[in-house]
Amino acid sequence: MNQNAPFRARAEIDLAALRDNVRALRAMAPRAAVMAVVKADAYGHGMVPCAKAALAAGATWIGTATPEEALALRAAGIEGRVMCWLWTPGGPWREAVEADLDMGVSDLWALGEVVHAAREAGRTARIQLKADTGLGRGGSQPADWAALVAEARAAEATGSVRVTGLWSHFACADEPGHPSIAAQLSVFKDLVAYAEKEGINPEVRHIANSPATLTLPETHLDLVRTGIAMYGISPSPELGTPADFGLRPVMTLKASVALVKGVPAGHGVSYGHHYITDTETALGLIPVGYADGIPRNASGRGPVLVGGAWRRVAGRVAMDQFVVDLGPDGADRVREGDAAVLFGPGDQGEPTAEDWAEAADTIAYEIVTRIGARVPRVHLNELDELNE
Repeated sequence: MNQNAPFRARAEIDLAALRDNVRALRAMAPRAAVMAVVKADAYGHGMVPCAKAALAAGATWIGTATPEEALALRAAGIEGRVMCWLWTPGGPWREAVEADLDMGVSDLWALGEVVHAAREAGRTARIQLKADTGLGRGGSQPADWAALVAEARAAEATGSVRVTGLWSHFACADEPGHPSIAAQLSVFKDLVAYAEKEGINPEVRHIANSPATLTLPETHLDLVRTGIAMYGISPSPELGTPADFGLRPVMTLKASVALVKGVPAGHGVSYGHHYITDTETALGLIPVGYADGIPRNASGRGPVLVGGAWRRVAGRVAMDQFVVDLGPDGADRVREGDAAVLFGPGDQGEPTAEDWAEAADTIAYEIVTRIGARVPRVHLNELDELNE
């Protein structure tokens, strides 16, 4: 997309910032490999360009949630280690085996399906056994770990699989000092020790997500999985701002002002008239709405930089648009076609994704990830990423 072309809305993705973020994260975990997590279209940033940029900056693993995401990376020419972990029965196991993916396995049913796929393909499948150390989502419970390890070891003996990793996931790493952090790490180390005693020889052991990578060096082990931090967003305000960790937000969301008009005092704005003008004023129409991922529950609160000043959403966010009150002199300061910046790094005075998260009572992860497909991603500072 031509950066200078007229636009309704666009999300500008600064790949130079992403590369710098990956380098910063590598420096925080100097003895561990870095997995760049690009699930959910790279948290809304564009999966393939972000994966290439992360690899160019020194990440050695790519992580996705679903096998379909991982297979799409292979189809786009992404080589090297790619791991996926969110499986359901009947998934594309054989395709994953043939694509040399590393596959997360949490239970005996999944191990059975991957062994069957490996035999059909005539190849050894790479798997990583996941332990539930306290999060209560995917992963084998400690009580079931011995059975999973035994079956995996037996499958290794037949050449059907190779256990390349042992891993788990924190529940509260974004809450400094939470007692579950030490408890989960202790359980994980015990389960790893058991698996290794039984003959499992993994390449990598990993439990650290973004917040653990930033603040818990004792959890880094062989590999850290960096998701939201790679995109320059802090996992939690309690941990610090992106700048505190030397990170820069990668996405800037802009829209073109569609209409500026004067209205009298007492004029209702948007559905339900939850906003009524106090005085004669100018309204600006911003042509994005909840169909584009703008959270409706930020109605009346969502911040926008337009005409050199912060404005708040006036009234309700609609499906395709929302309104801001530009003030009595707004028509003199703002014209149709001017840029309205919803969020970005914040260094030009614009709001950040965290500001929108506060306005919508959610987390910044959701703000960037939910930006819809009809908002084009414009990737800036894109290089021949794999040959940088």
